Amino acid sequence: MGLFDSLRRKQKPGVLRSATKQDTAHLDEWAGSRHGVEAYVEPRTNVTDTTVVLVAHDGEWTRRRIPDFDAALDFGKKRGIPVYEVARVGYPQRMRDYMARQKRQGKG
Repeated sequence: MGLFDSLRRKQKPGVLRSATKQDTAHLDEWAGSRHGVEAYVEPRTNVTDTTVVLVAHDGEWTRRRIPDFDAALDFGKKRGIPVYEVARVGYPQRMRDYMARQKRQGKG
């Protein structure tokens, strides 16, 4: 075993990581601990799988992988969260405002 073997990638380059139970658990916990949450689905690309961005009332947000758009719709329906397609509606202004506040406070 070489000195840097533990730092090497565990997956081959170009292989997308699928959504896991940990991703879903994080989304569940995050959505349950905030109010005014909306879901914004980001389409699959060559670099990343389908992801969902949850945005709270104050603009705080989190992003995790999700199997597909239908899974995002199911996630939102079960939790009473509206689901939008980022490609159609864009990100909400409050998310950009939140990131700007974090940057000004030196947290971003």
